[in-house]
Amino acid sequence: MPMRRVALLIALGVGVVIAVALVISRAPNDLAPRPPNVLFIMADDLRLEAGMGGLRAHAPNLVRLNARATRFYATYCQQAVCNPSRSSLLTGLRPDTIGLWNNSVHFRQLQPDVVTLPQRFKLAGYETRGVGKIFHNWHTAEKGDARAWSAPEFLHYANHGDDAPIVSGALPPNQVTGVTGLRKYGQVPMTECRDVPDEAYYDGRVAAEAVRTLAEVKDRPFFLAVGFWKPHAPFNAPAKYWSLYRREQFADYDGRRPAGAPAQAFHESSEILGKSRPPTPAEAAEMRHGYFANIAYLDAQVGKLLDALDRSGVAERTVIVFVSDHGYHLGEHSLWGKTSNFEFDARVPLLISLPGQTRGAMTASFAELIDLYPTLLEICGLPRKDRLDGTSLLPVLRDPAATVKDTAFTQHPRPAYFDRTKDGRPTTMGYSVRTKEGRYTEWRDWTTGQPVAREFYAAADEPAETVNRIDDPAHAGAVAAMEKMLQTTHPRVGH
Repeated sequence: MPMRRVALLIALGVGVVIAVALVISRAPNDLAPRPPNVLFIMADDLRLEAGMGGLRAHAPNLVRLNARATRFYATYCQQAVCNPSRSSLLTGLRPDTIGLWNNSVHFRQLQPDVVTLPQRFKLAGYETRGVGKIFHNWHTAEKGDARAWSAPEFLHYANHGDDAPIVSGALPPNQVTGVTGLRKYGQVPMTECRDVPDEAYYDGRVAAEAVRTLAEVKDRPFFLAVGFWKPHAPFNAPAKYWSLYRREQFADYDGRRPAGAPAQAFHESSEILGKSRPPTPAEAAEMRHGYFANIAYLDAQVGKLLDALDRSGVAERTVIVFVSDHGYHLGEHSLWGKTSNFEFDARVPLLISLPGQTRGAMTASFAELIDLYPTLLEICGLPRKDRLDGTSLLPVLRDPAATVKDTAFTQHPRPAYFDRTKDGRPTTMGYSVRTKEGRYTEWRDWTTGQPVAREFYAAADEPAETVNRIDDPAHAGAVAAMEKMLQTTHPRVGH
């Protein structure tokens, strides 16, 4: 063999050996499996029927996400108002563990060293970003939670009542007609229907920034939390979303209170009604119409985000979570807004799509919002270093027929809103447990911890919950068992 050819073969062989050595030397860093990304999407005040593809809601993008996600049909918030619910979800702790039951106190005033969900991902080396409303904070002294994020938050600090349309040129007229008795929501009309672009309001700008941020972080492991402000009041989606519905669709709500329900179960609906009279049928229908227009507007923004993820090239290694902080009443039980323990407020949509998942599934397994923290840690292979009150839902994601818990707990104080920063305190606290048998609630005197009223609604009667069957002998066994569950998880303690 000619010497030139031998020399060439030797050179090639040496080159291959060097290349292999370089690959091996790089393996721990450059070729190590990249951990999953997390796209965490949160809605505000979204009822179950909308987030889970309900027939009444126009939500094609949520239906599209349903088709590639596991739908948790029995998911419950820990308290149906923004700050306690979000603080509980993001710390993985129940409201009683934090000591937080109102909107006026930031969780770090009570638990200064707690490690939040995005903060835990940041400490693990993820790029963490917050766009829109994730932590609830406009009532509180501290704004957001800077230690959770790798860069400053975007549009996280604002007030729903300041979400007036911002446009260039003249503002188009409000097309809502025939109703004049609704109060304002903060500085803006309670209902508003203007022919403006999506970006005129908060959520359109949140979607645009989230798409931009996704493009910025997609080449690193990321935890991107996107918090939309809708369908929370005011009911002011752009006009094209109102046009997706007919007003007569929203005239058939039953506003009767459940028979035999105690006074503590209700509130004055002050967020929506203020101190004014109950709405007329026409006003109620207009607000419901606006709420569902807000859902369609929210859905369109979610669609922009899902499209951006599909274009990014990293969808196959990204966990998607879609959830609401709590539910909402639209006149049922005579209530408007949230702040109750009823099913309409306590139950929320939850969708989780694992990397590479292409087929949807539904599970009836119970879940709580505090379960999201340990679930995402386990999916992404991060250690569970902190106290967490929740349970990982990964077994259910692997097998929708499985279950990790058979109860869910929700609570709410009376008064529904009280200002703890002014030495405010509840008079009673309603503790509620939901099982396959139904919902049991006991209202406890805040000072003594002793029950002053009780409720039981059979599962066959949900979500309408029309009759309090606490004294029905047919349900005595279920009530006794649920009372014991509640006492174990939330002991009767005076304050």
